[in-house]
Amino acid sequence: MATDVLAQLADCLAKTGVGDGELSYKGQGRKLDDAHSVEEIVEAIQAFDGLQALRLEGNTIGVEAAKTIAKALETKSEIKCCYWSDMFTGRLRSEIPPALISLGDALMLAGARLAILDLSDNAFGPDGVKGIEKLLKSSACFTLQELRLNNCGMGIGGGKILAASLIECYKKSSKEGDPLSLKVFVAGRNRLENDGATALAQAFQMMGSLEEVHMPQNGINYPGITALATAMQHNAGLRILNLNDNTFTEKGAVAMAQALKHLNSIQVINFGDCLVRPSGAVAIAESISEGLPILKELNLSFGEITEEAALVAHAVKDKGQLEKLDLNGNCLGEDGCRALVDSMESMNMADVLGSLSDDDGEPEDDEDEDEDEEDDRADKGIKVRLLCDCLVSMTLSPKCPVPSTFVLCSFVVSTPPSARPPDVGSFLSFPSPDKLLKLGAGRAMLIEQQVDVSDVTKTTEAFLKIASVYKEENTEVKAAVLDSIDTLLRKAFTSPSFGGYNFVSSLLVLLGLIKSEEKVKPVHVVPGHLQALEHVVRQDYFPKESVTVLQAFMSRNNKALESCGNARNSLQSTLQRI
Repeated sequence: MATDVLAQLADCLAKTGVGDGELSYKGQGRKLDDAHSVEEIVEAIQAFDGLQALRLEGNTIGVEAAKTIAKALETKSEIKCCYWSDMFTGRLRSEIPPALISLGDALMLAGARLAILDLSDNAFGPDGVKGIEKLLKSSACFTLQELRLNNCGMGIGGGKILAASLIECYKKSSKEGDPLSLKVFVAGRNRLENDGATALAQAFQMMGSLEEVHMPQNGINYPGITALATAMQHNAGLRILNLNDNTFTEKGAVAMAQALKHLNSIQVINFGDCLVRPSGAVAIAESISEGLPILKELNLSFGEITEEAALVAHAVKDKGQLEKLDLNGNCLGEDGCRALVDSMESMNMADVLGSLSDDDGEPEDDEDEDEDEEDDRADKGIKVRLLCDCLVSMTLSPKCPVPSTFVLCSFVVSTPPSARPPDVGSFLSFPSPDKLLKLGAGRAMLIEQQVDVSDVTKTTEAFLKIASVYKEENTEVKAAVLDSIDTLLRKAFTSPSFGGYNFVSSLLVLLGLIKSEEKVKPVHVVPGHLQALEHVVRQDYFPKESVTVLQAFMSRNNKALESCGNARNSLQSTLQRI
């Protein structure tokens, strides 16, 4: 009998990734709901002497299963690494915090001293942060080196809770003579915004030990960027700083340039898609030319930089370790791009310059925008569009008298738990028919949960991105597009803050049929936009009073619609019949 048990256990371990103190169930797509479903895992944990790392990512774990696994971990004092990303696919909001609390309590009871805690891609929102709050404040995290919380939907509230937990952990560990010295912090796609980033900056400044900071796509504007810049100055060992797709503007860029003067260990700077603007580029170039001796990568793409790119190129000429310079998507113009390439070639650095294929050309004078006006709008809460992959709903409008909060969706993803959550953000960033189809049968629900339907502009942008891949001749793509659009707009038009007139007004601006005071850049109109709109106006959710407005603008001569003659004529006919 004992021999049979040992044989079963040996077979179990043979199927499990085991080595160097690590027990791995990574990417096995197991649906772990109760104690029975985790018997094999529990037996392996109990039998593993010297367990140092446990990988559970890529499975889906319920409350009872988490409690059972936690019980097995209570005696594993040597555990240091918890790779627990992407392990709540398909779980309800109410399941995640208690599961995290159980696992955290077990680590504390075991007397563990963690080095790595990875909970990325779990979309647990502020409540999930509360689920790990006690753990983060405990002695189990006094030794934490890496904290990875990418794409968790923490929001402002979660960011503040996280910051307070790290600060308390630092204070308590300092009293024991060994202060928290976090090296790696990852929290991209979390909608931290200014308040969340500012709170975390306080923790970063206090620790002063960071070597890598990754906080892309968080809707942070210059106040939050400025706070982070101040904090970074106190982290002299910083090697990687990734703030891609936030909004610096000149004020934030100048502040960050000042911080760079204190960071001679930095190797990778990613300020791509951060709107650093010409003045910001000049300040950053100055800091680079004065220091940063081991810089390897510099990304200043899509920042509305003009001829100042030449200063950036000149600033890196003595950086012998530079491997990549990305200045794509700026406003150099054909002559500027050629001059930049020539300049890099003259310094024998042409091989480090990335593509310039997406250059926007020289900006027109009437497109220039006053910096203070943009900052004022940012202060009022009008943010640059943020594309998150996390499965959370919306942040309440800053105009709402109710304090802003995150609402985590209570729905079950219909895709198999063995698959990673579909990359909705990738589709909305760069739409294609293939990407839409790969989102699977639950694509409509996933897109609906991704888009903040209380924001008319974001909803309209999402509609146009989905419609852009419409293919009349491809029935599968056509059905996927129309189903996704119907689900999104049906929810939008039932939202109290969403009006038909506002939607049509935003739509006409983005199609280039009317001008906006905010100088919104129109999309390139394709037939799919109008074909999808023809479908929408026939639906019961679409307000009929808006038909007349659309009909008036579609009947006008406009260059934006010239390439869509047949689709435009068909839409006009439909509008006339309604």
